[in-house]
Amino acid sequence: MTWNFGDILDSISEVLPPDAPALIHGDRVISWGETTRRSNNLGRALLARGAKPGDKVAFYMRNRPEYVETMAACFKSQLVHVNINYRYQPDEVFYIFDDSDAQTVVYGAEFRDTIVELKDRLGKVKTFIEVAPDGSAAPFAENYEKIVTTGDGVPLDIQRSSDDMLFIYTGGTTGMPKGVMWRHDDMREAQLTALRALGPVPESLPALVETIKEAGPGPISLPACPLMHGTGLITAIGNMMSGGCIVTLESPSLDADELWSAVSRRGVNSLAIVGDAFAKPMLQGLEEAPGKYDLSSVVSILSSGVMWSTEVKRGLLKHMPNVVLMDSFGASEGLGFGSSIMTSAGEVKTAKFQIGGRCRVFDEDDQPVEPGSGKSGIIALGGPIPVGYYKDPVKTAATFKTIGGERYSIPGDWCIVEEDGSLTLLGRGSVCINTAGEKVYPEEVEEVLKLHSFVEDALVVGVPDEKWGQAVTGIVKLSEGATFDEAALRNHVRASLAGYKTPKHILVGDIALRAPNGKADYKGVSNFARRELGIA
Repeated sequence: MTWNFGDILDSISEVLPPDAPALIHGDRVISWGETTRRSNNLGRALLARGAKPGDKVAFYMRNRPEYVETMAACFKSQLVHVNINYRYQPDEVFYIFDDSDAQTVVYGAEFRDTIVELKDRLGKVKTFIEVAPDGSAAPFAENYEKIVTTGDGVPLDIQRSSDDMLFIYTGGTTGMPKGVMWRHDDMREAQLTALRALGPVPESLPALVETIKEAGPGPISLPACPLMHGTGLITAIGNMMSGGCIVTLESPSLDADELWSAVSRRGVNSLAIVGDAFAKPMLQGLEEAPGKYDLSSVVSILSSGVMWSTEVKRGLLKHMPNVVLMDSFGASEGLGFGSSIMTSAGEVKTAKFQIGGRCRVFDEDDQPVEPGSGKSGIIALGGPIPVGYYKDPVKTAATFKTIGGERYSIPGDWCIVEEDGSLTLLGRGSVCINTAGEKVYPEEVEEVLKLHSFVEDALVVGVPDEKWGQAVTGIVKLSEGATFDEAALRNHVRASLAGYKTPKHILVGDIALRAPNGKADYKGVSNFARRELGIA
């Protein structure tokens, strides 16, 4: 059996109650019947405007129903999802548009100024669609709502393929962001592999349709993290394919009261977060208003992308003793490296995972690391995995390696394999910084710092941080005669790069930033930063 997300959506929409909620955003409730018609109209309109199967559609918007509808339209019309980090500065946004060869851009009205600024540089883009509740659009764009409400909403008559793709643009060890290319079939199989560990799953499209026909709509899910990141996106796709409902929040940043109020009001069953950066304010909201929210509907909370501490999990379970807290060790380059489950019946240590069934751990010579040996190794995930990085065969070959005749995804996470076979995650072996699930590549920040007239040289590292997982930290060597002004340097970086890439700390001190051969001494600089900041 092979899978295509467009085929799944066409099939399950025929058996779902048309008035069952599919998308909820504040007071807006869009039924499955409406979502089906609107996404069919949009998919047909994109093709009518010149998009061809395999063309890329850039999604430049915050969490909202239109993100999910546009994704469904792309699946149905064989177009390729490209996520845009809305925290990026204009030049960073342009890079993704250009690198992905985006043919269509669907953007939220709040980003109109950026699109206007970039418009003349986007020669590859043929169609601009603006999501604006008031029906407006830039002069060169069309209004989203007018498009999705025009047409008969019938299914597209298209022969789809299991090789149809979606892209997830990510940073991490790839340097500048790269598009991870997922076939529909591989993504679906990777999701089903995780579900099979919990019990039987429908193994064919007819079986899935029959299951939904008998059981009714799927669960109600709330991705608290951005849909433009892998955790939120993949969670939403999984829920869509079960005929469930996706609840999105209106606030541009996490508002714990809004989140828990939505959970209570909408009967949310599952939430997706990114570690302590989300879980801590969520816990604080519960601590400040004990008993305010009805949390009885919540079955599970899933986190991926950054550490989720045992202490915070323990606090959440005091308020929701029957909830299962699932910590997933995964990446845009692969799903199912490992997992950790904590309930009120028993705790697990932070960064401790049960290794996935498709995983191996190798040393730097591609030899297996023996459990209990105490040796650190790089975790590798066997198929189904992505095809590779879009337009980057060199980095594809480095990350998606063949060892012993099997192809693996090896994003660069180091770990120790304990005697019982469990994993203790050590982090990325590279210098990539993971701050609240956002990947920051140090060289990009370093180059901006060095553009300041006061800075002669700079290195950037990640240091442990209770809230962010890792805090971006700059260490600079000042130009002769310059006076250190941390605030001015931080503002300088913020003017060019996304806010989360701005160093939380910038330090100056009597330390060599580079070895005699000119290579960056990240280890020495990291140790210096920890000492200066009082971090053990």
